[in-house]
Amino acid sequence: MEKITESMTVLEKDAAYARRAAAYAEDASVPKALRELAEDARVTVRRGGAPAKEGTCVVYWMQRAQRGRDNHALDKAVACGNALGLPVVVYFAGIKNFPHANLRHYAFLNQGLPEVEEECEERGVGFVMRRAAPGDAVPAGPGDEDHLRFFADVNAAMVIGDENPMREPERWRVRVAEELRVPFWTVDADVIVPSRLLEKAQFSAAVARPRLYRALPEFLVPYTNPKAQHVWKQPRGLRAEDVREDMTRGWTEFDRNVKPVEAWTGGHRAAVKRLHKFCDEMLAAYDKDRSRPEVDGSSKMSPYLHFGHIGPQTIALAVEAAVRRNPSLQAARDSYMNELVVWRELSVNFVRYQAEYDSPGCADNWAKETIAEHDRDEREVLYTLPQLEDAKTYDELWNAAQIQMVRYGWMHNYLRMYWAKKIVEWTPNVRIAMKVAIYLNDKYELDGRDPGGYAGIAWSMLGKFDRVWFDRPIFGKRRYMSGASTGKKFMSALYIQQANSLPE
Repeated sequence: MEKITESMTVLEKDAAYARRAAAYAEDASVPKALRELAEDARVTVRRGGAPAKEGTCVVYWMQRAQRGRDNHALDKAVACGNALGLPVVVYFAGIKNFPHANLRHYAFLNQGLPEVEEECEERGVGFVMRRAAPGDAVPAGPGDEDHLRFFADVNAAMVIGDENPMREPERWRVRVAEELRVPFWTVDADVIVPSRLLEKAQFSAAVARPRLYRALPEFLVPYTNPKAQHVWKQPRGLRAEDVREDMTRGWTEFDRNVKPVEAWTGGHRAAVKRLHKFCDEMLAAYDKDRSRPEVDGSSKMSPYLHFGHIGPQTIALAVEAAVRRNPSLQAARDSYMNELVVWRELSVNFVRYQAEYDSPGCADNWAKETIAEHDRDEREVLYTLPQLEDAKTYDELWNAAQIQMVRYGWMHNYLRMYWAKKIVEWTPNVRIAMKVAIYLNDKYELDGRDPGGYAGIAWSMLGKFDRVWFDRPIFGKRRYMSGASTGKKFMSALYIQQANSLPE
């Protein structure tokens, strides 16, 4: 088997995986039903070959798509299990060294796991969570032997996993594929249009939009949520954790400084409840209210999308259904789908194909030139990281946005742009500005550590996906946003008051 390494570019990996898929399709040792299931555009065959003859189940290693329904990866695992006459078990690993994660993130995640277990049970699928042991020891990485041990403990015939374009999760998948001795597929479950169909990095939303929209009729279809024909029975003595307990208990080196936000509840049910409220009560005013931070006018789906408690396809189908009930919502639908499909999947494309997605190295050539000319321009004021983190600047609007992020775990998208651009003004250079923005975003946002966050910061700070503007100090030819003009576009005084009233 051709070796795929962490050092290969995504395009090199894509080509290698395409060769693996072609070989898999011709492998007579593989049951025909599996070869047909692997032809799905969402599937990447990371390790081929026939299922283990003595295997007793199909394992779905759940990580990015944390839901027991409306999940292409779980559906694929069930289809494979049914084709092989084997039961299916979902495996979720509670790890304590996920990059930049803290108690706020894990509490939200933890709230969704009991629902996953219940939804799997309804489908005849097992669910097992294993978490890192208490103590200070940090494992070498979530892609190491802990996963392999579980696959061995349940005698997996084959393993299905989630796709995840982020640097570390992709590294884990490459390593697991090398170590496993059974077939390993990953499924692109958290985008509507499979990521690899765009084939390369997209220059702008205008370029990506027609390609994505052409593919929507094929992929924006209802889920089937098939049931397992063979119910999994947990082997006696198999180590498993109670998903209703705090998975972080006993992790002495775990970051507990960022507390959960009571206003947010994780899980599929909470996501669907918010989605119904948005479609029934808010979609009609979306065009008008989406850019008003003082109004509850956006879907607020991003935390649920980040943790996979709901998928974009479920959201898009609900919006389409609302338009069928009320055709006057068509313009609002178009505006929302531009965000959900075009900008979100452009962000995934950006992280997938741009190795330097979290540094100035990802800037386009025109932006690199203007940054080189203006990066050392004198700043009127410089703030330290603690001053920024504590919202101690002269700008009340920026402070309010930072407070909303710290206390509420979410910042309105319109202000995220302004927030990031001001950090460019208040730090010595764009490299430091990006580090500060990513640190704050990933630490406090429930939807942090996500392609959308990295793409948004790159857009704001580097002009990624944007156009050339008039030259000015510090920003050069990158788009500038002033506090005066930004604050006039909505009731900024009310927003500032709301943010300062949030519970600490």
